[in-house]
Amino acid sequence: MQMSTMARLAFAAALITATVGGNAIAADLITKAPPDMPAAEPWSPWQIRVRALAVIPQSGGSSVNVTGVPGLSSPQSGLGINNQAIPELDITYFFTPNIAAELILGVTRHNITGTGTLGGLDIGKAWLLPPTLTLQYHFTNFGAFQPYVGVGVNYTVFFSQSAANVVSPAGLATTSLSVKNAPGLALQAGFDYMIDRHWGINFDVKKLFLRADYNAVVNNAITVSGRATIDPWLIGGGVTYRF
Repeated sequence: MQMSTMARLAFAAALITATVGGNAIAADLITKAPPDMPAAEPWSPWQIRVRALAVIPQSGGSSVNVTGVPGLSSPQSGLGINNQAIPELDITYFFTPNIAAELILGVTRHNITGTGTLGGLDIGKAWLLPPTLTLQYHFTNFGAFQPYVGVGVNYTVFFSQSAANVVSPAGLATTSLSVKNAPGLALQAGFDYMIDRHWGINFDVKKLFLRADYNAVVNNAITVSGRATIDPWLIGGGVTYRF
């Protein structure tokens, strides 16, 4: 049975409509495909911190040797070194998310006095530049709270040293002072609490084991020498920024 002319035309029209409609739907799907997801920010290995730092020397083990006056030498005499508060900058480089190296930079000035039989003697003052490099392990499984521990080395440079040249009640006055640069061991523990990907707050404690040889002259005639035990605690808090 042959298809009528009208039937053929209706079938052709339906076929064209289906083809065009399918192409339109495909084009619409392509046009409305979901956009690419935004790229994640690249991980940066760099971090800096700015801290307020308390420097608390532990000078009880210092030795004093007074030439020709054994009664003024150790253990009857010792040294006292005052506490200090300073700003501090540190720069950290992460080799991995857990392993990092930190360089601590800051300068501090301390007054040195006599203790024991040298009590009341103002020996002088010295500026210290104690750059410290530590290797750290960061714990990353506590979310925003990120504690770390570290161990490293310190090398302290003493500069702008000056004798007090002030007469003590015992009639003594330090007229010359020289403190030698010295290396030391550093231990560290602290944490960052990250507010967002870049910013956080930091608390940090370090212990430096630092012993420096010194020489001084009292009343332009008496030679004093020994080893200053400084061994400071460095306790700081501040702001962290990760790039």
